[in-house]
Amino acid sequence: MIFGLSAIEVVATLLLAGSLFFCLAAVTGVLRLPDFYTRLHASGKCDTAGLSLALVAFALLAGDALTVVKLAFLGFFAAIANPTATHALGQAARRSGVPVWTARHGPPR
Repeated sequence: MIFGLSAIEVVATLLLAGSLFFCLAAVTGVLRLPDFYTRLHASGKCDTAGLSLALVAFALLAGDALTVVKLAFLGFFAAIANPTATHALGQAARRSGVPVWTARHGPPR
């Protein structure tokens, strides 16, 4: 027991801290990266990883098997929907002519 927490609670806390890290990385990527495509990549990857870690932590803390099954379904659908949505957004941006950032041209305006 660490600080009065059980081993499962410690693991869940570490998973939630990892989830927070990935969510903050997504925010930082959206704010700091130069163009739409790199921002989309950062937000898509980090949101999926952050949500997955949070759902695993919640499943560890859930005392009910039905709740764990519901969290597993939520994770499954999010793992399908997040990459599909980022792919669709990227394709729509490419088709509508959103420019790609290159180092010699500087950031897009």
